[in-house]
Amino acid sequence: MCGPSDCTDAERDAAYEVGRLLAARGAVVLCGGYSGVMAAVAEGARSAGGMVVGVLSRADREGAAPGLSAAIATGMGEARNAVLVASADAVIVIGGSWGTLSELALAMRRGDVPVVQLGGWQVLDEHGEPLPGIRRAETPEEAVRLAGG
Repeated sequence: MCGPSDCTDAERDAAYEVGRLLAARGAVVLCGGYSGVMAAVAEGARSAGGMVVGVLSRADREGAAPGLSAAIATGMGEARNAVLVASADAVIVIGGSWGTLSELALAMRRGDVPVVQLGGWQVLDEHGEPLPGIRRAETPEEAVRLAGG
């Protein structure tokens, strides 16, 4: 689950619901582990009894979301996005930020997992057309379904 630390209320609500739905299906939820979308997905997953692992950019756990089941302090900065995406069976992106866009790009480059986008920035080709391969969802339920959950 990827998304910005600075998000809208609608993005926060969607992330909470995605986390809840994933946990209800028995998925272990991975996220960046801080505030915003990341904290909301952690809260949602924990509300359904799920496990949430935060892959932190810092070398310590300062600022980690309280809903995490486990936190991995990588000390890698934004490079931790590669660790997060490489560890996922599917990637759901909610909202938009530069870090979120990098996670989306890394997931697409990986090429062997579903990549689902709920809201956020739309990546267009040189003709103004959406890039193929990104599955667009309108609701949290659709995002989880498109991710294979």
